[in-house]
Amino acid sequence: MILVDTSILIDYFRGIENKHTRKFQDLIDHNIPFGINYFIYQELLQGTKTIQDYKKLKKYLDTQIFYNLKGLESYAEAALIYFKCRKKGITVKSTIDVLIVQTAIENDLLLFHNDKDFENIAKVVKIKFY
Repeated sequence: MILVDTSILIDYFRGIENKHTRKFQDLIDHNIPFGINYFIYQELLQGTKTIQDYKKLKKYLDTQIFYNLKGLESYAEAALIYFKCRKKGITVKSTIDVLIVQTAIENDLLLFHNDKDFENIAKVVKIKFY
């Protein structure tokens, strides 16, 4: 299973063609299961420009598979990832990125992204990428 990050979906929804969006279209075309989490959901919705875009995107996203964190300990583990990165001199720009990584780890998902933060986090913790 694949967790598709905001960085892929934003380009896809904007109609930007690049290797990542072509690969995402391939996932769709081949019915390969993928999903998002609540953090990705929020990031996507808050980026809309009009209420019409918001409603249209929300309607689509509400039909997707959602992967969740398992509880309080999940947030502690995500904080530990952030802490380990900081100790190695790696600056993680977004707390949400650490929560996305934790979601992928806990649910044994491949993370599909186009975000340098994830590559930096992978220097400290094992992340499986798509």
